[in-house]
Amino acid sequence: MAGHEHSQHDHEHDHKHGGRGGHGGHSHGVAADADRRWLLSALALIVVFMAGEVVVGFAAQSLALISDAAHMLTDAASIVLALIAMRLSARPARGGYTYGLKRAEILSAQANGVTLLILSAWLGYEAITRLFEPPEVAGTLVLVTALIGIVVNIAAAWCMSKANRSSLNVEGAFQHVLTDLYAFIATAVAGVIMVTTGFARADSIASLIVVALMLKAGIGLVRDSGRIFLEAAPAGIDPDTVADRLVAQPLVEEIHDLHIWEITSNQPALSAHILVTPGGDCHAVRRELQRRLADEYGISHSTLQVDHVGEDEAGALLQITTPGDLSPDHCADAHGPVHRAGPHKH
Repeated sequence: MAGHEHSQHDHEHDHKHGGRGGHGGHSHGVAADADRRWLLSALALIVVFMAGEVVVGFAAQSLALISDAAHMLTDAASIVLALIAMRLSARPARGGYTYGLKRAEILSAQANGVTLLILSAWLGYEAITRLFEPPEVAGTLVLVTALIGIVVNIAAAWCMSKANRSSLNVEGAFQHVLTDLYAFIATAVAGVIMVTTGFARADSIASLIVVALMLKAGIGLVRDSGRIFLEAAPAGIDPDTVADRLVAQPLVEEIHDLHIWEITSNQPALSAHILVTPGGDCHAVRRELQRRLADEYGISHSTLQVDHVGEDEAGALLQITTPGDLSPDHCADAHGPVHRAGPHKH
């Protein structure tokens, strides 16, 4: 169809010359080399300290230290997954993977979230059990180790804060480390209580605080990565509001088959079928809509099929129509609500 073909041609032309329809001036993902260095630095700090903490945790019979060490293991795993996902997502699109492997980072983020949930369930069970039968815990060892852990996690969190946290993948690894920092603070407080009062249950209570933090971080990661896998609209962008904004533009008669999703974190995309008033400049309309999408919503990946009203109906390619002739059955299998100027249902 003429309108559709020209729309695609112009879109490809804009793409090649850095126009609004393409990627000009827009970067995705993370600055791989810089971010890898920061992530590797954080990984080295965590692995070295974790090894020592496991030994001290068993020596002191402290579930709080053992749970912290277990969580640090997931910290290390999350950073390794982040590094692998960064490498995969940087590969160019080819073959059947038309988006490349950009969603490898979302797989990594979801794995981090699920790991946190599973680990929190196990540690929660152990902590509750110890509340009823608390073992003798070496409070001094717990306190000293927790204080060192706070310093190590502050350093690791600082390293990771230098990476691009707009990536859900890097943010997932960062949340692991940040949760561990809070956990060590709780463990240090428990150590002070045990040293000064001999209250052994403080160790289990600290573990439950760690569990609560892990649950919060895990649920957030699973929810956010799940939205991307289910191709929901990005948080903060309402498709109906976007459609109403676009259909109010001059010469636009109808918008349907509107889809907004995220290819990967911080990379929204949109596609829609636009019907323009007969005789209107469909290419000018497309460029204006793409400009608005980029400027107002940060959506620079937009594919718009633009046609004149009545143009794609059988035998109507050369038919002269008026805006009032719009057929309610224009698209018998519209994927989503139809948007027209004026009040309408969503």
